[in-house]
Amino acid sequence: MSSDTPAPEPLVRVSHRPAAELAPEGQHRMPDDVRLAVVTLDSPHNRNALSRRLVAELLTALDEADRDPSVRAVLLRATGKVFCSGADLSEAVEGGMEQGARGMVDMQRAVLAMETPVVAAVQGPVRAGGIGLVGACDVAIASRAATFALTEVRLGLAPAVISLVLLHRMTPRGAQRTFLDGEVFDGDAAAAYGLVTESVGADELDAAADRVCAALLVGSAQGQRETKLLLNREVLADLDARREEVAATSARLFGSEEAREAMGAFLRRKG
Repeated sequence: MSSDTPAPEPLVRVSHRPAAELAPEGQHRMPDDVRLAVVTLDSPHNRNALSRRLVAELLTALDEADRDPSVRAVLLRATGKVFCSGADLSEAVEGGMEQGARGMVDMQRAVLAMETPVVAAVQGPVRAGGIGLVGACDVAIASRAATFALTEVRLGLAPAVISLVLLHRMTPRGAQRTFLDGEVFDGDAAAAYGLVTESVGADELDAAADRVCAALLVGSAQGQRETKLLLNREVLADLDARREEVAATSARLFGSEEAREAMGAFLRRKG
């Protein structure tokens, strides 16, 4: 890239909030040296789709937050009306998906393996691979108006990569139904299925996320690190053992004639 060519706008933005800013009324003074990292998906032109570039930027942002000793919690948000529309299907149609599938596995693993707790604030629709991102977070607060759908089954695909996380998070019956029918469900159903921690009114989302983050910011870094290891040990072991299998399955399905025709038709309708 020429030195005269401006760098592309980031698809993931990072900001920080001091702990004192989130202290609930009446709570003791929060530590001065503790911050909340706010990581925002900012690719509204494609509904915050998980393109290779967005995933790479997200991995960098999460790694930097986890390495920062002043950051005691991460809040994952999104701009626009859509939280995340899932994998970038235009990339899947144009080329092989195996690299993208591996990136999706790495994205989920990064969230699970972080020493720092991650909270998702889901304001709008989440589809397919975006649901795996939400599922990987330690706490997920969703607006009741947010909608979810595992649409893979309707495109000749299967939620192979995200199953590594979701089958550890969701109730068996919730997973069975949503994986197989691809139907849209709301924030209340997502909470009932175990996909998200809590559903709240749309106007309550920011306050609810702040309350969770405020509680996390007063925790011990060592305590949180060791507790996350306990909580995520089994899902990480499963993910590491089956990483290659699910990436290959995902790539095979994305490359199939049935799926490519379905994805092409979907993109034409959206275009």
